[in-house]
Amino acid sequence: MGKAATNLLDTIRILPGYDPYDQAGECVFDADYARYILEFVEKCCTHVKGEKARNREPLILEPWQQAVFANLWGWHKPDGSRRYREAMVFIPRGNSKTTMAAAMVCVGLYLDDEPGAELYSSAAERDQARLCFDVVTGMIRNEPMMERRANLYKYSIVVGDKSYKALSAEAGSKHGFSPQLVVNDELHAHKSPELTEVLMTGTLKRTSPLVVHLTTSDYEREGSICNDKHDYATKVRDGVIDDPAFLPVIYEAGKEDDWLSPDVWAKANPNLHVSVPLDYLQRECNRAREDPSYENTFKRLHLNIRTESVSRWITTEKWDACVAAISLSDCEGMSCWCGFDIASTEDFNAFVIAVPQENGETWIFPFFWVPEATARRREQERRIPYDAWARAGLLTLMEGNCTDPARLHKDVMDIINRHKLNVYQIACDRAFQGLDVIQRLDVDEGIEVFAHGQGSMGMIPPTKMTKTAIFNKTLKHDGNKVLRWMIANTVVHPGEWREYPMKGKSADKIDGVVAMVMAVGLAALGEGEGESFYENNEIEC
Repeated sequence: MGKAATNLLDTIRILPGYDPYDQAGECVFDADYARYILEFVEKCCTHVKGEKARNREPLILEPWQQAVFANLWGWHKPDGSRRYREAMVFIPRGNSKTTMAAAMVCVGLYLDDEPGAELYSSAAERDQARLCFDVVTGMIRNEPMMERRANLYKYSIVVGDKSYKALSAEAGSKHGFSPQLVVNDELHAHKSPELTEVLMTGTLKRTSPLVVHLTTSDYEREGSICNDKHDYATKVRDGVIDDPAFLPVIYEAGKEDDWLSPDVWAKANPNLHVSVPLDYLQRECNRAREDPSYENTFKRLHLNIRTESVSRWITTEKWDACVAAISLSDCEGMSCWCGFDIASTEDFNAFVIAVPQENGETWIFPFFWVPEATARRREQERRIPYDAWARAGLLTLMEGNCTDPARLHKDVMDIINRHKLNVYQIACDRAFQGLDVIQRLDVDEGIEVFAHGQGSMGMIPPTKMTKTAIFNKTLKHDGNKVLRWMIANTVVHPGEWREYPMKGKSADKIDGVVAMVMAVGLAALGEGEGESFYENNEIEC
């Protein structure tokens, strides 16, 4: 049977940092049943893709894979029900996640004895969801005994009174399901936790349900169900949380590990030399070493290290190093320049004030507004704490479902007048300079409005100046959590003369960063520091 230790009691204890006996309580391990599961997988499930699929070679499990299957199906409570109800198999790309998921579905279809069992594989997108379904179909067709018992349809597979379907987050409502088994493929790609939560709560009526998350690492972002599950799994593994029903299978390199070392690659990739060729990792590592913009991609996809972002502009560590005890009240009467990123309808509105200081520092103060309906919807969809931010005074919720220009005008002028600020210019997107709030500031209040280009030519110079100020710690801010979140959302193209703020994902918000960059750029021009910088590089705003 594969390469596992003869004694399954040893095999189930080889998962990194986790001993299933530590939290077992009264649960018992049935080695005979676990061996029965492993024999089924290795004798009845086959490879359906790649070179091994040519001859329908059986799926011979690696020891770590045997440990996963044996733990999930071998442990039982005293009443005979399943011990493990949830598991996270956290492994880098290429380590046979989809093949394992398909084998789990086959076990559920043919060996689990739950009457009327519903089985689902889920993924963020239809194409990804279909991958597991197609592998399950191939495995069944390759084994005559399995095929005779199955009815294979385009979107479902039925074996006796059990059924299996593939679901994606792109489809409609998933409510009303009662899953016995869920294999959640590539959890990191899920933009929202909704599908996972619906399927997990749907297991309520089952006596021995199982939900397995198989995924590569996500990057650092708010509202990530993958990161939440990984954090929980890590705490279970480390004994911080006592949850005997959760199986943590975590293969990853540490952030402090030498990512150039083959020993570290082996630590993170249990299928190295099997489904993950060493020369492939060497090529990818060489690429990351030569191209810094690819380094985080290599670390995340091949070492399972949660990175800040795909191509992060500023790390939160750099940003946090610029926190200072500053107050706009201390800037009374000072000259300042502002950036205003205005939403046309229902999005974030950001107003950032940049106040140059005599010691060479630039203090920035952000203000945010968002329609209340937008905040409620996005908090529910993405778990972004809009309400908590509003209660803390970090953003203002505007009544209704769209931006209120009159409210923006009033609030901005209240801020300026309350602190007696000497505003030289306010930069805004040139596409929005005709908006009512801009016209009021320009015509009614007599504040010069600067029509700022939002493309690369207009944004690259002030972005570089802002980044330099952050790295030199001459930019100071008060630690506003909304702006910090937007900093974490901001990515850039690699290369010194290609960097300007972009969203990492379409739903990410960076309005405060855009407003800050415009304000800092104007302040530098106003102080005479940035003028030659623009002119020498033939840049037009």
